[in-house]
Amino acid sequence: MTAFKLRNQLLVFISIAFISGSTLAQTLSKLEVGYPAKPLRLVVPFPAGGPTDTLARVVAQKLIDAWGQQVVVDNRGGANGIIGQDIVAKAPADGHTLLMQSVAFAINPLLYSLPYQSEKDFLPVSLIASTSLVLVAHPSVAAKSVKDLVALAKSKPGELNYASFGQGSIAHLAGEMFKVRAGINAVHVPYKGVPQALGDLIAARVQFMFPGISSALPHIDAGRLRGLAVTSRERSKLALTLPTMLESGINNYEVGSWFGTFLPAGSPETIVRKLNLEIAAVVAQPEVTQQFLKQGFEAAANSPADFRVFIRAESQKFSQVIKQSGVKVE
Repeated sequence: MTAFKLRNQLLVFISIAFISGSTLAQTLSKLEVGYPAKPLRLVVPFPAGGPTDTLARVVAQKLIDAWGQQVVVDNRGGANGIIGQDIVAKAPADGHTLLMQSVAFAINPLLYSLPYQSEKDFLPVSLIASTSLVLVAHPSVAAKSVKDLVALAKSKPGELNYASFGQGSIAHLAGEMFKVRAGINAVHVPYKGVPQALGDLIAARVQFMFPGISSALPHIDAGRLRGLAVTSRERSKLALTLPTMLESGINNYEVGSWFGTFLPAGSPETIVRKLNLEIAAVVAQPEVTQQFLKQGFEAAANSPADFRVFIRAESQKFSQVIKQSGVKVE
């Protein structure tokens, strides 16, 4: 099950949030009375200003509004999210230290030697949001569709370059999945971040890339890049004119970025449930949904059990891509 399929399923779960205010309050009050007892620390394992940080700050403010308790966003960037995640793994399991992590939660264990065990040391709480990637090419590339790009790549094996914002990033694995599914040979060129990668693509130093939809759309609209397809199973609300990779003939192709919250293993089940319900209520708020959409994200929430199943499915999918493509990080 994917983040994009879950979007419809989660609406059933989020219906909890639409229970009358008094009923929901009574339900939450029965869960771990006295929690939170002190300010919460929401660790974001990436620098401020990025998508994970942006989502974390929206959720943090809404939790402050709901609980009247301070929620401090603590940015601990480095090592593709590993440093910050390790901090949470070693934090007291009292529910007052949370992790907001991206799809890197599922990818990092497949590529790095970690100081923690993702499945053993963390309790999934809920998804927060998901977003599609977009296959974009420089306008000078003789390809107006995914089919054209595949044909061009096959006619020039190893001559086309694609950018990503780092080895092992979702953009890197999206490119490798494209190569495997389409049967093409293209060269990966990693950059330190999205701005650098997009800058070189706009300058035609590389030919194509899979950035997040929010990063890509301004350049597509301005004519600096050509949008070919979105990577989600269904067309994105933010770019309905762009076909999906599946519609474009790339079978079994679905990939995207997602974001969710976690607690250290051993945290009380009542706290996990209370946080899960609060987050469902937060992301169901129309103003939050609209705020997310403006930033290129679709609000999402699910149960802790479903979130764990989802993560395992994502891990299996990326593990297959890594094995088929031979991806390694230095």
